[in-house]
Amino acid sequence: MKRVQFEHSAVPYLFVAPQILIISIFFLWPAAQAVYQSFLLEDAFGMSSQFVWFRNFEDVLSSSSWTRSAVFTVVFSVLVAVISITLSLFLAVRADEVIRGAKSYRTMLMWGYAIAPPVAGLLGNMMFNPLMGDLYKAFNSFGFEFNHIQNANDATFVVILIAVWKQVSVNFIFFLSGLQGIPKSVQEAATLDCKSAERRFWTITFPLLAPTTFFLLVINLTYAFFETFGIIDVSTKGSPGGATATLVYKVYVDGFIGADLGGSSAQSVLLMIMVSVLTVFQFRFIERKVHY
Repeated sequence: MKRVQFEHSAVPYLFVAPQILIISIFFLWPAAQAVYQSFLLEDAFGMSSQFVWFRNFEDVLSSSSWTRSAVFTVVFSVLVAVISITLSLFLAVRADEVIRGAKSYRTMLMWGYAIAPPVAGLLGNMMFNPLMGDLYKAFNSFGFEFNHIQNANDATFVVILIAVWKQVSVNFIFFLSGLQGIPKSVQEAATLDCKSAERRFWTITFPLLAPTTFFLLVINLTYAFFETFGIIDVSTKGSPGGATATLVYKVYVDGFIGADLGGSSAQSVLLMIMVSVLTVFQFRFIERKVHY
């Protein structure tokens, strides 16, 4: 049989060229530059540099402050992802059952999506302000001795609460869309087979939401790793004593404030490796249990 030959056209490449250019300029080139600078010892102004091989990586890995930031980042990311996904799933299930005022109720829950992370951090900072913050006064009125300025645990609670509040609306939209995408025939058949609403949810509804849950797990972990920078910078600035500094925020502090260009570049490379390993783990092991 004669082999079919397709003509090649340059038009598809022209369409993707702007996107490739943007990725190359704003992602690939900075990433390559960070890898290169991680092997250099530079002065604060970048006028002189010395190739030091893996010395920056050794200094970072042996630093107690970086280890503390790494542990905090992992704990912070897991808590933000789990709490925000759980809370938004609960709200989505309840909102899907609302008959009167459903649109108004759903719109109110989606409003937080339009708020930028720095603005969310500013609102949280005002709510926990020692002089006029309502939440600060409320916690202390219950006898908790709440002080996020000096207490690391209280500061961690503040940034987690703000980050979860900011992300709940995003998760809510996806979960609500997933619930509305379940066929009515499946829900009616499940109702006839099982009277328990709780059992129907865990055996029918939640497995059908598994693809959405897995997607949100990836999105929420990425959000907690990178997009909470503005929340931390506005609310706590990594205080007290760097207890609430994530790895991304520590890269910023060491690179732009401490002028340690080589050390901050090494930290960014290590962060990229950590995120890559986490991504491979998610898609290699967790996705196996997801049924599409």
